[in-house]
Amino acid sequence: MVTIGESPWLSEHDLEGDVLLGLVSDTHIPEARSTLFDEVYEAFRGVDAILHGGDIHDVIVLDWLEEIAPVIGVRGNGDDGSSGRPVAPDDRRLAHNQLIRAGGKRIGMTHAFPEFPYQGAMPLGEAMERYWEGPVDIVIAGDTHVPHVTWRDEVLIINSGSPTYPRNLQTQLGTIGFLEIRDGNVDAWIEQLH
Repeated sequence: MVTIGESPWLSEHDLEGDVLLGLVSDTHIPEARSTLFDEVYEAFRGVDAILHGGDIHDVIVLDWLEEIAPVIGVRGNGDDGSSGRPVAPDDRRLAHNQLIRAGGKRIGMTHAFPEFPYQGAMPLGEAMERYWEGPVDIVIAGDTHVPHVTWRDEVLIINSGSPTYPRNLQTQLGTIGFLEIRDGNVDAWIEQLH
């Protein structure tokens, strides 16, 4: 395993049985606001685990979310000092990339993923090899603050957007996502917080 600072490049996790996963990214605390909106906690009640797609900024966010369910997260560019932000400290729940096995599926999570092919983009297979040392069935990413659930070459790609800075606009209620794996079937959706 390659380690950058104290955060591993890739960590691996196994979740047993069928799962309902809460997806969140780009919380930007305290840049966006001092705390998460209460609606985030309410929406995640009952999930088996929460996956945070990076740009946490203050790792206390992981503590808050862990009061609801176990948390697995990735470091975003904002957690590594971009734009003059402080570097988020290393944390046992964080890696640069996460590989999660659940319900017979391989889930890869990273902060910035080449979600749509564009001229000069890294081919999907190459990106999966770089981030997760092989193919995955599902990709969880953040970075853009724009929510979407899409398929690319039989790989489900989910970006939950941002609950605090949706679409990189001013602070307001944004979006989170969910991923459910039951009996080998996969369902994913985005929820607008109200």
